[in-house]
Amino acid sequence: MCPVMKDRYYRESIETMERAALDDLIDERTRYTVQYANDHSPFYRRWFKEHHIDPQSVRTHEDLLTLPLISGADIRAHQPPVSEEFEFRSAALEEIFTIHETSGTSGTPKSFFLTWQDWERFAEKYARIFVSQGFGPGDRIIICASYGMNVGANTMTLAARDLGITIIPTGRCTFPLRTIRSYQPTGIVGSVFKLIRLARQIKGEGLNPEELGVSKLVVGGEAFADESRVYLSELWECPVFNTYGSTEGSMCGECTAMQGLHVPEDLVHMDLYDPGLKKFVEEGECGRIVLTTLLPVGLACGMLLINYDTEDTSVVLTRERCTCGRTHMRIYTPQREAETVWIRGTPMNRVDVERGVFQRESMEYLTGEYEAFLYSGEEKEKNVMRVSMESRHPESCNRDLVSENFLKSFLAAKPGLRQQYEEGLFSIEFNFTPPNGLELATIPGRPKRLVDRR
Repeated sequence: MCPVMKDRYYRESIETMERAALDDLIDERTRYTVQYANDHSPFYRRWFKEHHIDPQSVRTHEDLLTLPLISGADIRAHQPPVSEEFEFRSAALEEIFTIHETSGTSGTPKSFFLTWQDWERFAEKYARIFVSQGFGPGDRIIICASYGMNVGANTMTLAARDLGITIIPTGRCTFPLRTIRSYQPTGIVGSVFKLIRLARQIKGEGLNPEELGVSKLVVGGEAFADESRVYLSELWECPVFNTYGSTEGSMCGECTAMQGLHVPEDLVHMDLYDPGLKKFVEEGECGRIVLTTLLPVGLACGMLLINYDTEDTSVVLTRERCTCGRTHMRIYTPQREAETVWIRGTPMNRVDVERGVFQRESMEYLTGEYEAFLYSGEEKEKNVMRVSMESRHPESCNRDLVSENFLKSFLAAKPGLRQQYEEGLFSIEFNFTPPNGLELATIPGRPKRLVDRR
């Protein structure tokens, strides 16, 4: 049975718990989770022995900082075809409700096993997010996310069941506009670019997105620049909330305060790690998100993770109480390390490029679609980035204005690259295409917008 919602909370006693009591709860669940892993997971049982770890010695969440990390490669190495069994599975097959796989873009897909109890915890994480964003009974939400092997769409659908929310499961943003006219959704979940394209489609049919009754947009699945959020919010004339989630169970989301993404600390523990320095970082410093599943005492799990390196980077913004009343820590929007390139010791993420594209004046000429390629210059020590941007009307596009806006924004945010730019070691070239003129327009699947071709 779902808890009774009061005002702005799904489970008020947990979401507003004082820090000392919350830390005690996290420690209790850390101890239980580690012991559960030793009792039920073939991988972790051997992992503890190989690293001479006594599960009983892990008493607090801070003790996790002394344990080794595991990675996606470890999961793949302990499942078929490499291994005979799925060694991370921590429940009997007859107890498994669903089986999932990651996209497999970096190799063999990682397999994940979920019991019904896992699904209930996943749904609760997202129910908290929905409530924190102002959704509740009577809302109708279009879900523009896949209902395939990924867990996101199903998680949101289960969360809605407990909140009195109606779900319209289109699975994608290319639905007919009669869906909006007929069902009058109050919210839409999708990626920034799906929602921008949908707004463009609506305007193409002589309608205005802001007049269709959608009061909130929720963006998930990928990091995005604040500038693209502002533009999307302007197109729809409603707030745009940020969420972050994964098959591993890291469901986090913004509340109405929009001051960082709340982490459900009682159900998933996060530390941040610097692989270069080979150490965990302090609060306020950037590092890779390292996840540990937290099981409530007495409950089971189909596949848990301890000290799992997600390869997504973030920063802990604060552990202080939010203006919304929640006490769980807030983090900066995570970015995928796979979308980061290094130029002579300076990191650059796809979001840095996106920020340069979505300058407000520039959007009078652009659609928002872009791609960037990094090349070696004629001299080996030089690097060239070629940024292609899609323009509604390339022949009348103010290319000088768009280029100048990009350079000003991009270099201001990346002082290391600005210095290289001024020294002639790094250059940026611009290309403008008509609609559907980018390379990514011809490639199926999620587009890769920053590609290193050096």
